[in-house]
Amino acid sequence: MKTQPLIVERTYDAPITRVWEAITNNEQMKKWYFDIESFKPEVGFRFQFYGSKDDLRYLHLCEVTEVVPGKKIAYTWRYADHPGNSTVSFELIAEGGKTRLVLTHTGLESFPSAADGNFAVGSFTQGWNAILGKSLKAFVEKAD
Repeated sequence: MKTQPLIVERTYDAPITRVWEAITNNEQMKKWYFDIESFKPEVGFRFQFYGSKDDLRYLHLCEVTEVVPGKKIAYTWRYADHPGNSTVSFELIAEGGKTRLVLTHTGLESFPSAADGNFAVGSFTQGWNAILGKSLKAFVEKAD
């Protein structure tokens, strides 16, 4: 059964160039996102990282699928040792000196509906709201 994509929107009091750098520059990503060993905003670039929840570690396997410099980046998002494949996209829209970010996560229905709920849409919603609403916001809106 196909589910609706998860869409999370946030507006940041930061220029689009700052937000683009935050979501595509590996050193900056490590400060607010995940500890990704290597990342390049290039189609076909593969990267991986660990994410944890309730003492469980999940190896995320990703591949960049689309890059529109300064506007959009998308990549696959799946887990080692678990079925399913999804896609995450970050789209940026300049609104004066601010930036609106629209995150779309599709394919969540392809993940196992584990009893622990770690692959539930609600878990992704909670995670993206925390990442975008707290971590990224604090990072891009900090004073220079």
